[in-house]
Amino acid sequence: MDPFSVATVWQEAMYLIVMLVLVIILPSLVVGLLVSTFQAATQINEQTLSFLPRLLTTLFAIIIAGPWLLRSMLEYTQHLIASIPFMVF
Repeated sequence: MDPFSVATVWQEAMYLIVMLVLVIILPSLVVGLLVSTFQAATQINEQTLSFLPRLLTTLFAIIIAGPWLLRSMLEYTQHLIASIPFMVF
Protein backbone atom coordinates (compact mmCIF):
# COMPACT_ATOMS: atom_id res chain seq x y z
CA MET A 1 0.00 0.00 0.00
CA ASP A 2 1.63 3.20 -1.14
CA PRO A 3 1.30 6.59 0.57
CA PHE A 4 -0.88 7.94 -2.24
CA SER A 5 -3.51 5.24 -1.61
CA VAL A 6 -3.50 5.93 2.11
CA ALA A 7 -3.82 9.67 1.49
CA THR A 8 -6.70 9.14 -0.93
CA VAL A 9 -8.61 6.89 1.47
CA TRP A 10 -7.98 9.36 4.30
CA GLN A 11 -9.13 12.31 2.18
CA GLU A 12 -12.34 10.57 1.12
CA ALA A 13 -13.10 9.55 4.71
CA MET A 14 -12.54 13.07 6.05
CA TYR A 15 -14.68 14.58 3.29
CA LEU A 16 -17.50 12.15 4.09
CA ILE A 17 -17.26 12.86 7.82
CA VAL A 18 -17.39 16.62 7.26
CA MET A 19 -20.41 16.32 4.96
CA LEU A 20 -22.29 14.07 7.38
CA VAL A 21 -21.59 16.32 10.35
CA LEU A 22 -22.50 19.50 8.48
CA VAL A 23 -25.91 18.11 7.56
CA ILE A 24 -26.65 17.56 11.24
CA ILE A 25 -24.91 20.55 12.84
CA LEU A 26 -25.68 23.38 10.40
CA PRO A 27 -29.46 23.54 11.03
CA SER A 28 -28.85 23.43 14.77
CA LEU A 29 -26.33 26.26 14.43
CA VAL A 30 -28.83 28.43 12.57
CA VAL A 31 -31.60 27.76 15.10
CA GLY A 32 -29.20 28.44 17.98
CA LEU A 33 -28.23 31.76 16.42
CA LEU A 34 -31.88 32.75 15.98
CA VAL A 35 -32.78 31.77 19.54
CA SER A 36 -29.74 33.61 20.93
CA THR A 37 -30.72 36.73 19.00
CA PHE A 38 -34.26 36.44 20.37
CA GLN A 39 -32.92 35.99 23.91
CA ALA A 40 -30.62 39.00 23.56
CA ALA A 41 -33.45 41.16 22.22
CA THR A 42 -35.90 40.17 24.95
CA GLN A 43 -33.32 39.73 27.75
CA ILE A 44 -34.65 36.27 28.57
CA ASN A 45 -31.86 34.09 29.94
CA GLU A 46 -33.53 30.72 30.18
CA GLN A 47 -31.24 27.76 29.41
CA THR A 48 -34.02 25.45 28.26
CA LEU A 49 -35.15 28.05 25.73
CA SER A 50 -31.83 27.74 23.92
CA PHE A 51 -31.40 23.97 24.37
CA LEU A 52 -34.78 22.56 23.39
CA PRO A 53 -35.11 24.14 19.90
CA ARG A 54 -31.57 23.05 19.01
CA LEU A 55 -32.27 19.53 20.22
CA LEU A 56 -35.49 19.29 18.23
CA THR A 57 -33.82 20.73 15.14
CA THR A 58 -30.98 18.23 15.39
CA LEU A 59 -33.42 15.34 15.76
CA PHE A 60 -35.49 16.61 12.84
CA ALA A 61 -32.35 16.93 10.69
CA ILE A 62 -31.34 13.36 11.54
CA ILE A 63 -34.83 12.09 10.69
CA ILE A 64 -34.94 13.95 7.38
CA ALA A 65 -31.33 13.32 6.29
CA GLY A 66 -31.02 9.87 7.89
CA PRO A 67 -31.54 7.83 4.72
CA TRP A 68 -29.00 9.92 2.82
CA LEU A 69 -26.52 9.70 5.71
CA LEU A 70 -26.85 5.94 5.88
CA ARG A 71 -26.64 5.53 2.10
CA SER A 72 -23.50 7.68 1.97
CA MET A 73 -21.80 5.68 4.69
CA LEU A 74 -22.77 2.37 3.08
CA GLU A 75 -21.55 3.46 -0.36
CA TYR A 76 -18.22 4.57 1.09
CA THR A 77 -17.84 1.32 3.03
CA GLN A 78 -18.67 -0.77 -0.04
CA HIS A 79 -16.20 1.24 -2.11
CA LEU A 80 -13.53 0.82 0.55
CA ILE A 81 -14.07 -2.93 0.86
CA ALA A 82 -14.14 -3.37 -2.91
CA SER A 83 -10.84 -1.51 -3.27
CA ILE A 84 -8.96 -3.68 -0.74
CA PRO A 85 -7.64 -6.13 -3.39
CA PHE A 86 -6.22 -3.25 -5.42
CA MET A 87 -4.48 -1.73 -2.41
CA VAL A 88 -2.80 -4.90 -1.22
CA PHE A 89 -0.22 -6.11 -3.71
